[in-house]
Amino acid sequence: MSDEQHTDDQQDGPGFDLGLPEAAPAVTAAPAAASPGAYRVLARKYRPQNFADLIGQEAMVRTLRNAFSSGRIAQAYILTGVRGVGKTTTARILARALNYEPADGAAGGPSLDLAVMGKHCRDIIESRHVDVMEMDAASNTSINDIREIIESARYRPVMARYKVYIIDEVHMLSTAAFNGLLKTLEEPPEHVKFIFATTEIRKVPVTVLSRCQRFDLRRVEAGTLAAHLSGICAREGVTIEPEALSIVARAAEGSVRDSLSLLDQAIAHGGGTVSADEVRRLLGLADKGRVIDLFEALMKGEIARALAEFRDQYDSGADPAVILTDLADFTHLVTRLKIVPDAADDAALVEAERVRGSEMAQGLSMRVLARAWQMLSKGIGEVQQAPKPAQAAEMVLVRLAYAADLPTPDDALRRLKDQPPPSAQPSAPSLPSGGGGGGGPRLSLAPRPAEARPQPRADIRVDARAAMPAEGPRLGSLADVAALAAARRDLALKHGIETQLRPVHVEDGRIEVALVPGAPGSLIQDLSRKLNEWTGRRWMVSVSSQSGGPTLAEENAAVKAEREEGIKAHPLVAAVLARFPGAEVVDVRTREEPPADEGLAPSEEDYLAGPGADDEIEF
Repeated sequence: MSDEQHTDDQQDGPGFDLGLPEAAPAVTAAPAAASPGAYRVLARKYRPQNFADLIGQEAMVRTLRNAFSSGRIAQAYILTGVRGVGKTTTARILARALNYEPADGAAGGPSLDLAVMGKHCRDIIESRHVDVMEMDAASNTSINDIREIIESARYRPVMARYKVYIIDEVHMLSTAAFNGLLKTLEEPPEHVKFIFATTEIRKVPVTVLSRCQRFDLRRVEAGTLAAHLSGICAREGVTIEPEALSIVARAAEGSVRDSLSLLDQAIAHGGGTVSADEVRRLLGLADKGRVIDLFEALMKGEIARALAEFRDQYDSGADPAVILTDLADFTHLVTRLKIVPDAADDAALVEAERVRGSEMAQGLSMRVLARAWQMLSKGIGEVQQAPKPAQAAEMVLVRLAYAADLPTPDDALRRLKDQPPPSAQPSAPSLPSGGGGGGGPRLSLAPRPAEARPQPRADIRVDARAAMPAEGPRLGSLADVAALAAARRDLALKHGIETQLRPVHVEDGRIEVALVPGAPGSLIQDLSRKLNEWTGRRWMVSVSSQSGGPTLAEENAAVKAEREEGIKAHPLVAAVLARFPGAEVVDVRTREEPPADEGLAPSEEDYLAGPGADDEIEF
């Protein structure tokens, strides 16, 4: 250490010169790279310096290259896209291209060939060039900030060819600021260029968009991103598994900055060696192979196995919502492989996804995959809002496993047409397998031949309906259906048949009706289901667009009114009515008829009780 440096150190030290111990060893200064403050995160260290370094934005680079070659350089550009795709970086590279001048002083104009650093390149890259001004619109939103830009735009640049104004997050500007910028943006001086960047392009006024050339920066594909991360790891001397790269690339969702931040965190977590398991634990993800095992168990209806696999992943630290998200991602992958088999060549896919996904794509139908996707999409939202996410996720898995045994609508119709007569094959509800009892698979992953129809399994529960004969009563009118509902003690359904259904066409096995206004939509489904149970045959109950005839209640009311008018004409009744002023005929019944409905459904005792004492008196 020189005397001058020693003097400076003493001046920067405490006010009292305490000296140094005689035996104190000399302290060797650590290199700057080893200092904690000197470390630069990967997202900044590997920020693109020119257009050749940009990945995934070939369309924009090609457009700009052709425009610069032909001299068609616009006055304003606006860059939009999701976070981390390089909007601000691209703006700086574009400003460097606009002001590019060879370092040796040779003549040159704007150029996209930036392999060799020019006179202004370093200052522009480090955001300290006097003629390239960056402004964050999130913290400078007012019209006063825009006035400063307008005033300074009148003066020519100090050193470079153009004055370039880069406004980041431009959608945050106020309405007055946007309006104040319009005139200068439409007719700027020849030495002024504007470059805007935003993630919310819809919040930018149309009047601003119409004055700019717009470039939509795309999300970077997972395969391209994985290759980019692999190159960075090679330069950093980091050993990383290919599967770990795929996990990081897919977790970044197309954002280069997010992928580099995750990679930085994974390197620090692994101490220079990054494995796929460590990345999964770091991100709270489940093993991809175990996610596929869970998906396979659900598609086979093996509920116990599926719940055990979910619980193991949850105990290992996987988030329930992330597990369902991974299941939805794999469902989407299987669907893509079913439509586009060449999608298996994607570099971002691991070997298990490529091989097992292709096998499942061949064994599962498109309708089953679409149904699973819809149930998972809805279930993810339920889990995210549930107070106990693990329990909510298990209920979603139970629904998925049970739905695996349900046929799709077209399969149900096809099976119904091919089903033998009811007398040859009694129907019995089936229980889901996988409860630990060793039931067979509910949905095979291999394609089944058309003739190998699954036969319904016998229910281990015994109830009264199991002992019913297959052939039930023959019903030829809506009144017969109402009578059957009364005989089965389903008085609510009987009331609905009598008051809310207008018959259009009724025959044995098929009913076509029209609903009265205000009738519940579940009445048709309830009627069809009950008729199938009571008669042992398939019934087709449908709603017609025709108006239909009167309801049974309206017919009964008409018959009752006709009887009352006829009985009032009887001499004895007329004499009674004349003898007792204010008296009226309330009901007219024969001996065989039960009491008329007074607006309430009759109770069960009404059907069991015999005629009362007043039944002998009739007119």
